[in-house]
Amino acid sequence: MELAVYNIKGEDTGRKVTLNDEVFSRDLTEGNAEHTLYLDIKQFLGNQRQGTHKSKERSEVSGSTRKLGRQKGGGGARRGDINSPLLRGGGTVFGPRPRDYRTKLNKKVKALARRIALTSRVNDNKIIVVENFTFEAPKTKSYMNIAKSFKLEDKKVLLVFSHTDDNVLLSVRNVPNALMAQAVDLNAYTVLNNDAILLTEESVGILNNF
Repeated sequence: MELAVYNIKGEDTGRKVTLNDEVFSRDLTEGNAEHTLYLDIKQFLGNQRQGTHKSKERSEVSGSTRKLGRQKGGGGARRGDINSPLLRGGGTVFGPRPRDYRTKLNKKVKALARRIALTSRVNDNKIIVVENFTFEAPKTKSYMNIAKSFKLEDKKVLLVFSHTDDNVLLSVRNVPNALMAQAVDLNAYTVLNNDAILLTEESVGILNNF
């Protein structure tokens, strides 16, 4: 498969770049592609969670431990002390506790999910290849000019570079709907969680070997 290469002004340079069919043109009906994406995205989002949620249980609530009423004959449940979950302000029954949501996934499954995600983006015409570029200085306006050239100023855009470019990174950082990533750091969630992907020519070379 080949895609046209554009410059940062949105003009076709007349050149084309070849995409590896194993990465960008997979058969999405082969195997269980949807479940593979589910596993990878579930792991990625789970790994982002802090897991610091906590509610106080009966033994942790501040309050007197004096018995409120007699054991039997009261006509109701045995409430015990004022910290009982049956009473307002009492402890929580089986409330959340701090836990680790991180899970493990085979490298081959993650690589397959990334390829499936890239194929899906190509099929939806969401990938644009631009020639390698950089900015002379960190300026948000420089990125916005590129976004306007491709009519993406109101879209969620992922810029994929072969390496970290500080000027571009600082220019994109203040834009809420734009994200810059290195090709080697891409995962299925990052690839799918956008409206368009701008790939530099160098990054295409890296992704072709994924």
